[in-house]
Parts: sequence; C-alpha cells; structure tokens
Amino acid sequence: MPRPSSPTPIRRRSGVPLLVLGALAASSLTLAAPPARAAEALLSQGKPATASSQEGEGYAASAAVDGNLTGTRWASQWSDPQWLQVDLGKKSDLSRVVLTWEGAYGKSYQIQASDNGTDWRTLKSVTGGDGGTDEIAVSGSGRYVRMLGTERSGGYGYSLWEFQVYGSTDGTPSPGTGAVKVTGTAGNWQLQAGGQPYTVKGFTWGPAAADAPRYMPDLKSMGVNTVRTWGTDASTKPLLDSAAANGIRVINGFWLQPGGGPGSGGCVDYVTDTTYKTTSLNEFAKWVDTYKSHPGTLMWNVGNESVLGLQNCYSGTELENQRNAYTGFVNDVARKIHSIDPDHPVTSTDAWTGAWPYYKRNAPDLDLYSMNSYGNICKVRQDWEQGGYTKPYVITETGPVGEWEVADDANGIPDEPTDVQKRDGYTNAWNCVTGHRGVALGATMFHYGTEHDFGGVWYNVLSGGLKRLSYYAVKQAYAGSTAGDNTPPVITDMAVSPASAAPAGGEFTVRAAVRDPDGDPLTYRIFLSGNYANGDKGLVEARWRSTGNGTFAVTAPEKLGVWKVYVQAEDGRGNAGIETRSVKVVAPPVAGPNLALNKPTTASSFQVSYGDCPCEPAKATDGNSGTRWASDWSDPQWIQVDLGAATAFRKLQLEWDPAYARSYEVQVSDNGTSWRTVHTTAAGNGDIDTIDVTATARYVRLQLTARGTGWGYSLHEFGIYG
Repeated sequence: MPRPSSPTPIRRRSGVPLLVLGALAASSLTLAAPPARAAEALLSQGKPATASSQEGEGYAASAAVDGNLTGTRWASQWSDPQWLQVDLGKKSDLSRVVLTWEGAYGKSYQIQASDNGTDWRTLKSVTGGDGGTDEIAVSGSGRYVRMLGTERSGGYGYSLWEFQVYGSTDGTPSPGTGAVKVTGTAGNWQLQAGGQPYTVKGFTWGPAAADAPRYMPDLKSMGVNTVRTWGTDASTKPLLDSAAANGIRVINGFWLQPGGGPGSGGCVDYVTDTTYKTTSLNEFAKWVDTYKSHPGTLMWNVGNESVLGLQNCYSGTELENQRNAYTGFVNDVARKIHSIDPDHPVTSTDAWTGAWPYYKRNAPDLDLYSMNSYGNICKVRQDWEQGGYTKPYVITETGPVGEWEVADDANGIPDEPTDVQKRDGYTNAWNCVTGHRGVALGATMFHYGTEHDFGGVWYNVLSGGLKRLSYYAVKQAYAGSTAGDNTPPVITDMAVSPASAAPAGGEFTVRAAVRDPDGDPLTYRIFLSGNYANGDKGLVEARWRSTGNGTFAVTAPEKLGVWKVYVQAEDGRGNAGIETRSVKVVAPPVAGPNLALNKPTTASSFQVSYGDCPCEPAKATDGNSGTRWASDWSDPQWIQVDLGAATAFRKLQLEWDPAYARSYEVQVSDNGTSWRTVHTTAAGNGDIDTIDVTATARYVRLQLTARGTGWGYSLHEFGIYG
C-alpha cells in the first residue's frame, strides 16, 4: 500500500545515519585489542559485589555492577590500597574487563582473578592510568574478579561508575548471548539467541547513543529486549555497549537510498550504479566485521522502505527494473554479511507487504523479512499466508495509525488519534504480532524518542521525557504488568471553538476533560504547532489563561492557516497526557465594507512567472486569500488602489505572504500624484497588519521601503474599510 510523500517525516530523519554520538568518557585506556569471541557475554552485571570500603551510604560496591553507567557508583575511602570484587557465581573464562571511572580514578591498579575468593592471581597490571573508560583484554579464568587499587590519582579514593567483566562460563555462552539463529520449520519458526528462545520485544531507538546509559535501564524495566537503529557506524559502539550492559540487543541497520520519502537521500540507479553499490557493500562489511562479536548485536537490517521509496524516482517498467535490482543488491549484501558473520541473521525492511514478492524472487539469502506497518498491522498475517512466503518476519515499526492513514478533520488536516486511541493502537499491534505464532518473531514498536514536537507527540511514548499512556501500554505488553506504576493523566473530549475561524492575534477557546488515575495534582501547558501552516514542526508555548473547569482562552498566532493546539497535563511524577486538535486561524473580521474590493489596482512591478504567478496587482484586491500580488525582488516598491472618488475610510488590513515588508508607509492622494503619509512603520513582521487610519482620499498606496526577506513584497489581500 503506497503511502503519501512523507509518511512519518520525523521518525527516521533523526536516526539516519545514526545520530552523532558522544563518547562515554573523555579519555580511554586500551591495553590490547579485545579478542573477537562470538560467545562473549557480560558476566558481572547484578552479581554479588564487595569492596574493601565505601565512602558512605549510597556508594556500595553493588552500584558498580548494576548496569547504570552514569547514575550510580562505588566510591572507596580516601586511602591506599583499596579493592572492589565481584562473584560471578561459577568459574568462568575471562576475555576483558571494562572500568568506567568517575573523576576519582585509579592511577595504578591490578586486575586479579580467584577461584575461591582468597588466593588471587594477577591478570593485568596498569600503571599511568588516566581515568575515563579503561577496556582491558585479559586471559584466564576464575569465579571472582577484582580491581586492586594501589595508587590513587588524587586526594580522593577510588570511584567506579561500572565494573564490567566479560567472558564465558565453562566455555558455554550464557542464556541470551552468543550466536543468534532462525530455527524451526515453516510455520513453526523461532529466533534463538545463545541457544535460548528469543521473541523480539523492542523499540526503535531515538536518543543520542551517548544518552544510552541514561535510557537503557528504563527500557529494561519495560521488558524491552531489543532496540532498532537505521544506521550503523563508528558512533554505534556506546549504544551497543549500554544495551549489552542491560541485557538488551540491537538490530543494527544499514541505510540505503532512497529510504521511503523526501529527505531520505537521492535516487540511485540500482541497475547501473556499480560505484554506489560497491561503496555501500564495502562500508557495511567494515561495520559488520567491527561489531559481529559484540554481545549487543542481534541481527543486521539492510535498507529501510526503499522498495516503496523507489516510486519517488521511477515509474512504469523502469520502476520494476529498479525494484528487482535493489532487492538483488540486498541479497548481495546479505551474502557478504554471512561470509563475515555467520552468527547473526540478516533481514531487510520495507513499508508494505507488496515488497515481499521482490524479496522472495531476488533475495533468497535473507534469513527473515521485516516490515513497517501501523494501521494495517493486523492484515500482515493474511498477506503472508496468501503470498505463499517461506520465511518468517519481524515487524520493525508499528504502533497506532500514522499521519498518512487517518481521515482529515474539518480543517482539512490529518485527524490525530487521542492518547487513549494511541495506547490501544500499541496494544492491538502487539496482539496481532504475537497472534501469528511461529511466523512473526516479534516487533520493535515506534518510537522510543524524547522529541517534544509535532512528530514526537504523535509517535513517541515519551514526549519531552514525559511518559504517555502509550508507554505503559507497551510495558504491559512486554513486561506483563504495570502494577504499582503511577500512570499519566487522561484527557478526553477536547474541543476548540471556533475551530475554523479563530481570529489572528485574538483568543479562541479550548475545552478538555482531564482526570488523573492516581489523584495527583495537575499542572497544564498549552502549545501550538505550525506544521501545516508554515512547515515548522516545533511546539511553541502559547499565550493562554485558564477560565476554569478545564477551559482555556488561547491567543491565536498571527500567521494564517491551520495550526495544531495541544493541551498537556502533567502530574509531577514524570507522566503527561497530551491531546491535540486543529484550529484554523483567519484574518480578524473588520466591520464595514471593503472599499478596495475589485477596484483598479496598480503596482511598481509584478512577477510574471515565478512559482504560482503571474501575480498581478489586482490579485491583492480580489477578496481571495488564495491569490496574491508579488513584486520584483528589489527596493523600493509600491502598490496602490483607486477607490474611484474621494472616500472616507478608517481601517486597513494587510494579509502578507511570507515575503513581507519590514518598513512601509501608508500614503493617500486626491489626484494620484501628490501624496501625504498617514501611517509609518519600521517594525513590520508579516502575517496580518490591521491598521487604524482615519482619512478621506481617492487613492491609497503602500510605499514599501524595506523587505523582510530576500524575496520581493507579496500581499494576499490589501483591504480598505469604511
């Protein structure tokens, strides 16, 4: 089912390539490159830890093995020597130790192992440590591993955010680690990780990877075991590290052009462009080799919605040729990945089941299929069965209906679902995925992002860091319970009045019924988005006042067009309910007749053939806000109206196009030659100017002296009222 040009305009632009990521620490000590071991696992997290001392309450040894890289830490007393040790529970083969130091780091220390916690052998000695993150390759075995600090860096003690020990237990990968495979037979498939069943319970990943230590524990608490990215490169490692530290795996994506809509990259000729394909293949191979042994890797995902996206570049027979060539190239990539990494599956994502016949025909080396599906998620099973497919699939994006799937509201823009409807959309999607047993291997829901903008409110389970009803719906699906959680306010019956005639700069009314399930006191915020009026997806705080009983008086923007207004109720416990409706902002009504309507209008210049032009002067006085006069791109310019006879008037209303006047004068004349100025401004800001002017004249002219943009001057309406 092809979709409009930009189905989810925010969802992947911020993640492809993966966001620029910060390092976990300012410096890093690497004593040797850690060996590549497919069976390597994080052994220390959550295991019993003890220490020679602790600085005080809140700095216990257990804080260094809890998986929280920036929130909790162990700190010793201010003396030498000191030690921290972890009991792995059984004798293990050790491969590396990662120490994430706080500011009080060890300048000299030893990594030691023991079978009984009494007799210690040194695996590695460190001198000249500089703090930050130390990743140390080791060789040996033991049940107990410790850091023995012998020289502090300063006057404080030793302090570790995290002490991570990697390896394997008796040569056998721990559950949830090691090789990942698609096993079973047709209709009875299963994903296995380290020999254990693995159902993908995931989210698409939105924050910067540098913030992964902050958010991964939250994802883990939701029952999430997988996150999906759209791009994989050098910046991916902090995300993989933090995911692995929390028992979460990553679907590592590779971006291919075009990705499904405008903004996703240029058009590639997959039939003839061998340079692009060779470059991409080599680049992907490099990162597969880099991360194939990382315990955070779950599988590789080649491309995102390119079978769909190619329709933006080609049509007819050529489109078919390109889609066949693209999916053939995906198969080349899959084959290459398998040659480098036989221990992780390869898939490819597209936007609709109509892409699957191309994969079936041209990409036999894929281990499974992937698809993004929202409103039609429950139809995927039917399409799979009717298509006679012989591979399982994972859903890589799903949730409530998207912007491209809903009917328009009374103002002609997509009617966004309510918070309650979005919550139910996630629940329904998960039920449909899990209902296709033995074929659908799980899903990564869209979207674990923190943006507080147009798309962030529609698609994120967190908005501005606040948890929505959708957050708890996914937690219920994955973890099986939200018992004991404080949950968000619920907003219902939101309405705007007048919804289709709010005067620019004036007030309109918003009403909403709000309740909090936990009885928390609520605070309110009102936001506006100009996404449909001026293309700005950001949310700006509105000017508003409460008028009681869930009713608010909101000041409309001066920019005409359809805006979104948002009511946000916050409970002070990290939760928010957010509801939105549209409001059409129109020019404020002016009493009396428009004396300029259809009167002779002339100008210093007009554009003949640019954009929607010709834009003759008469289009500024035709009473139609959909037409405009536009001048040449120079100063000064003028536009004037002949009222036919000396006429008294009291008000002007100017409806500017984005090409507005910053400085201008209103001039009047009795003969069209001698002019007198009745109004002057040097602070024009476009949109709507309603000007009180009391004068009597036959001719009225705008003398335009300074443009507000690099374009010319442009007026949709030049109204003169008596």
